[in-house]
Amino acid sequence: MRAFVAVTWLLLAACGPQPAVTRGTMPELDPVFDFGSLEIVNDEGLTHVFDVYVARDFEQKRRGLMYVRSMPATTGMLFVYEDDDYHSMWMKNTYIPLDMLFVRGDGSVSSINADTVPLTLTSQAPVEPIRYVLELNGGTARRLGIGKRSRLLLDDL
Repeated sequence: MRAFVAVTWLLLAACGPQPAVTRGTMPELDPVFDFGSLEIVNDEGLTHVFDVYVARDFEQKRRGLMYVRSMPATTGMLFVYEDDDYHSMWMKNTYIPLDMLFVRGDGSVSSINADTVPLTLTSQAPVEPIRYVLELNGGTARRLGIGKRSRLLLDDL
């Protein structure tokens, strides 16, 4: 009887409501940033889903992914700006190579700086004014076919 109750409890727990996005992939960032889900439609029309930490205010943008030593393959950070401008990034205290997607206000990809060099102060700048920057693990854009014809679906962020 105990085995039946235990199995029933486990099945009920597994079938219960689950959150769409689970926090906790990078505990050092959890209390500081909002967390959400983002879809990217690549150049071929295929959709890829990423869990993203969202940097909206000055302190969040300043911190970014500094001090993060690894990041799950489907996780990134989205920087949200209030205006279109030449928002540049750097790799100060950032230990992992990143792909930086510079994104227009409509969600279309303007340019990509791929495989940025960790721990450098070299400015990573877009080629035109942009509204968003999405940072993914280095090599992700190439591996998933994300390029200048790609689009981020930003409705829920």
